[in-house]
Amino acid sequence: MKAETALFAGVSLFFAVSAFVYGWFSAEPAGTAALVVSCLMSALIAFFLRHRHRKDGLLPKDRKDAPVHEAAGPVAFFPPRSAFPVLAAAGTALLGLGAVYGLWLFLIGIGVLVPGVLGFVFQYGARETQSVRMTGVEVED
Repeated sequence: MKAETALFAGVSLFFAVSAFVYGWFSAEPAGTAALVVSCLMSALIAFFLRHRHRKDGLLPKDRKDAPVHEAAGPVAFFPPRSAFPVLAAAGTALLGLGAVYGLWLFLIGIGVLVPGVLGFVFQYGARETQSVRMTGVEVED
């Protein structure tokens, strides 16, 4: 994660310099604000990656002498079908239409969007305990 940290720190520095120069030579505050927010967002990512690097140590891709098999492992978790993306999209569409047609439709959109977002967040919260139950492997405390 060293390379990623340096990359996002460089992006943050670029946006900081750009924001300073743009704010100095222009009279328009919106562009300066956008550049400052971009600087802060990339700095947040760089901070997170640096924190993970300190906590996890060197990854195999950070070492030149690391063999390929050290980086092997589970690729990712690929979830099965879910209705929550459709629910969240429908809620977002209703929010947009509610902004045009009235408060009543906006409130219905919130009522549809909130369960969709909560479903996204909590859908796989107990995934590890379910996989232990399905494989029959007992974990002792």
